Amino acid sequence: MFPMFAHDLEKEKAYQISRFDRDHLLGNASPHPIELDGETWATVEHYFQAQMVANETVMAKIKQAPSAEEAYKIGTSWFRRKRKDWKQIRRVMMTRALYTKAQMYPDVKAALLKTGDELIIETSAYDHYWGIGRDQRGDNMLGKTWMDVRRKLLENITVNAS
Repeated sequence: MFPMFAHDLEKEKAYQISRFDRDHLLGNASPHPIELDGETWATVEHYFQAQMVANETVMAKIKQAPSAEEAYKIGTSWFRRKRKDWKQIRRVMMTRALYTKAQMYPDVKAALLKTGDELIIETSAYDHYWGIGRDQRGDNMLGKTWMDVRRKLLENITVNAS
């Protein structure tokens, strides 16, 4: 008889990150300011949350938030209005932020490239889009986005070596 949810060894052995881990180089909350769209953002999470909202005042509050967690709270408050095209562009915005972070910080780039061809997963038990979710059947878009950035960095290295 098969259990309802089979144990997934691939995910257990994967390179695991947490979106809000300040100490992890690949976390969105790590203290690595990024420069995008002519502005400096305290973290990837600050940038990402600000792009989600359609209100300049709220964007400014997110940008000034003292932590990535606070930026997240402001950006995801139920009463805030999201951009109408947010579902279509959210992965693009995350890709821009992560790629910029990896390009700006050699330690981040090295940590990402060190993962080789490992599966990268975001371990959130509650976020089924960016993470794997409690049942490990989430979309894991943050992990997939980091793997896309890794592939692009490796392509650039190969092109430059030619």
